[in-house]
Amino acid sequence: MSVKDPDPDPAIRKIVRELSSLPDELLIAILSSLPLQADLASCCLVSRRLNSIADPVLYKSILFDQPKHHLLFSESLVTRPRRGSLIQNVRVDFPSAEMADILTLTDTPHPIDRFSHTISTMSNLEDLVISVPESLSHGIGNLFNGPFDLACLKTCSLFYQRDDGGYWDLQENIHIFGHPTLEHLRIHHAKLDERGFESLEKPWYTGLKTLSLLQCDIHDDALADLLVLPEALESITITQLPDPEPALEESPEYMEDYILSCKSAQHSLQKIVIDFPTLAGKNPLKFRDFERLTEVSVGVNQMFGMKTPRLRSVALPPNLERLEFSGSVGGDEEVTELLCYAVENKNIFARKWGSLVVHGEVPERLRIVCKAYEGFLQIK
Repeated sequence: MSVKDPDPDPAIRKIVRELSSLPDELLIAILSSLPLQADLASCCLVSRRLNSIADPVLYKSILFDQPKHHLLFSESLVTRPRRGSLIQNVRVDFPSAEMADILTLTDTPHPIDRFSHTISTMSNLEDLVISVPESLSHGIGNLFNGPFDLACLKTCSLFYQRDDGGYWDLQENIHIFGHPTLEHLRIHHAKLDERGFESLEKPWYTGLKTLSLLQCDIHDDALADLLVLPEALESITITQLPDPEPALEESPEYMEDYILSCKSAQHSLQKIVIDFPTLAGKNPLKFRDFERLTEVSVGVNQMFGMKTPRLRSVALPPNLERLEFSGSVGGDEEVTELLCYAVENKNIFARKWGSLVVHGEVPERLRIVCKAYEGFLQIK
């Protein structure tokens, strides 16, 4: 006689029944709390119902770190066409060297097109991070020009890798600046000449709030053209290395040119960060028209200018709260004198000015002046 397996513990059977009787909303909350993606995938195998419920959680955030992963997901859309609409966050990140693998995984004559097509199916996508070879930039750029693609996009980061390490052409993705729902945009290692936004159907009043141009080569006229588009841009960050590689071709020579570009958004800008060591400071910067600006970060010589004799001080924003100098302070005695004068008279120039952030050594005279305002000087 065969020995039958003992019946499961009645308590366990009760737990299983109770779990299956839970409403979908509660099961989704439970599945969302699982710490590992593998645990979530295992739940999909328990039952058809759990598989259906787990899909929105499993595919909410996706990382494609190999071209074949992106392709396999594209093929799965044939049987599950609505799966793309479940995705809210996606990161596509793989080097140029792996692009050759994609050619062995598809019979289509234009395999690259499948990448942009897959992203276009993500109708509820809110967060998109792109770090892929430049060969994909044109196809992905077309998505930003479509009236119905990525209609829920709020955050986007773009970086296209070039084999020679050069800047990728932002003109290929220029329509990202016209996206109506996008709020946060990050561009890395791109270039843009003076043409700016050339489209005949130029958008107006976009929802962009923050813009970061990291290690880019952007013409100041083009930047001014782009900053006209957002209805209420709040923050702009522009950075570059001390020794840019490759050499800059489109960027201006002087810091004041970028500040003039920012005047396109002076009605709404609250924060300007420009860490760009190669920009010279010819004249003192003029911020008086930036009435909502509360935070500024530039170089001290860029702020006060290098043109001598300096007959006037910098025009600080009237509502300035935080001023940070990205480089060292104290190399120019005349600049130090002007800075001390600004601090001593901050109740006249900028009554809300509450902190001065300095990197490295601080001139003794500046320390003495700042002691009158407790917690005003911050040294990093």
